[in-house]
Amino acid sequence: MLDIFVTKKDAAAIPVWLLRAGDVKSWCAEHAGAGAAWVETSGFKGEIGKVLMLPDGSGGLAGALLGLGDGSDPFATGALATVLPVQTYRFAGHVADGAKAALGFALGTYSFARYTGKSREWPRLVLPEGVGGEEVSRQARAVFLARDLINTPTNDMGPADLADAALEVARAADAEASVIVGDDLLTRNYPMVHAVGRASAVAPRLVDFTWGRADAPRVTLVGKGVCFDSGGLDLKPSSAMLLMKKDMGGAANVLALARLVMEAKLDIRLRVLIPAVENSVSGNSFRPGDVLKSRKGLSVEIGNTDAEGRLILADALAEADSEAPDLIIDMATLTGAARTALGPDLPPFYTDDDALAADLAEAAAREADPLWRLPLWRPYDGWLDSKIADVNHVSDGPFAGSITAALFLRRFVEKSKAWVHLDIYGWCPKAKPGRPVGGEAQGIRALFDLLRRRYG
Repeated sequence: MLDIFVTKKDAAAIPVWLLRAGDVKSWCAEHAGAGAAWVETSGFKGEIGKVLMLPDGSGGLAGALLGLGDGSDPFATGALATVLPVQTYRFAGHVADGAKAALGFALGTYSFARYTGKSREWPRLVLPEGVGGEEVSRQARAVFLARDLINTPTNDMGPADLADAALEVARAADAEASVIVGDDLLTRNYPMVHAVGRASAVAPRLVDFTWGRADAPRVTLVGKGVCFDSGGLDLKPSSAMLLMKKDMGGAANVLALARLVMEAKLDIRLRVLIPAVENSVSGNSFRPGDVLKSRKGLSVEIGNTDAEGRLILADALAEADSEAPDLIIDMATLTGAARTALGPDLPPFYTDDDALAADLAEAAAREADPLWRLPLWRPYDGWLDSKIADVNHVSDGPFAGSITAALFLRRFVEKSKAWVHLDIYGWCPKAKPGRPVGGEAQGIRALFDLLRRRYG
C-alpha cells in the first residue's frame, strides 16, 4: 500500500470538507463563527480544485475546504496533495465516492523527478471507511507506471529500454517472456515491424509475455511501442515532433493494465505483445509507395510513412489472432483525427461486438475513465483500396482518419471471439487536479473493471 495512506483512525487527523459550489453556504451556516467568517473573507466559492485552509485560534491548521465545483470530477481531491502541509488528514462530512476520492488524492502525489532529483514529502490521508488501500494503491501505481514511461524521453526510452521495462513488468509477476530483435523479426515473419524500425540505430523488437493458467480464458493485449516518430521520409515538421516521445503511449498503457491484471490475479491467460520501434530516417527507411508483406500475408501499399503505428500493430494483431483468444485489446496513440473528433480527454474505441461495447461504456462511466465508441463504418473500408496491393494502409482523403485506421487494423483480426481497439492520446495537455501536464493513463481503469467483472 502507498505510504501516503493511513488505515488506522488517527484522532489527530485534520478534517477536510469536500464542498460543491452550492454547498458552501450550508457549510458556513453549520459552522457559524470564525470559520464561516474566514470563508466569507477569503471569497471561497467552492470552485473546482480550490483549497482553503482554516486557521485555528493559535495559528495552526484547524481544517481545510476543497472546492468540487459542480461535482462532476471525482478526482478533484488530487488538488489537496500539492497544497496541504505535510500532516495527516481525513475527509469530513459526506463523501460521494470514497474510493475515487482516495485515488484522486493519490494521483495528486505524482511527480516526474528522474532528471531533477527533486523529491518531496507528501501529506497523508486516513482512508475513508470501507475503502481498500491496496486496491486504490494498485490503481495509482499503474497510472504512475504509464506516466513514467511516457514522460521519459526517447534517449532513455528507446526500443531496447521499452523492452526492458516490459520485461521488468513480466518478471515481477513471474510471467514467461521473450524478445525478438532486429533481423530475427524477418526470420520469424514480422516484416512490417522490421520495416518500420530498421532505419533506427536501435534495432526494432517484439516483446511477448504470457501469464496465468494455460486453460483460463485467453485475453491478449497489444500496445503500440513507437518510441519516437519522426514521420519517416514523410517527415513531420519540428513542432509536430516535440511530443513524439509519447508515441509509445499505447505500450505504456498496456503494460500498466497488464500489471493491474497480474497483481489482482485475475483468472485469465494473459498475453502481452509490444512491437517496439523508432520511426527514423536513414538510407534504408521504408518509403511512400513501397509494398510491404505483412505477417498475415496481405500485401500493404504504403501511402504515408508517418502512419507507421498501424503497420507494427497489424503484425502483432495477426500473431495475437492466431491463437483465437476470447478477447484482444489493442491500445495506440494512433491518429490526430481522434483528437480532432473527441479532444485529448475522450479516447474513441472500436469494436464489432455490441455487448462488449456496452460493457466497456458502462465500465468507463463507472470508473470515471472516459471512453466513447466510434463506428467501424464499413462503407469507408473501400477508401483503403490499392491498385497494386491487397490494401493501402491509409486513405487518400482527409476524412475519418481514426475510423479508417481502425478498419485497417480490423483486417488483421479474424479468429478472436472479440476485439477492441483504443485510439488514445496518452497525454494531459492541460493540468487538472491529480493530472499534471504530461504522460497519462487512459482507459486502463475502465478496461480493468471490464476484465475483472468478466473474468475475476
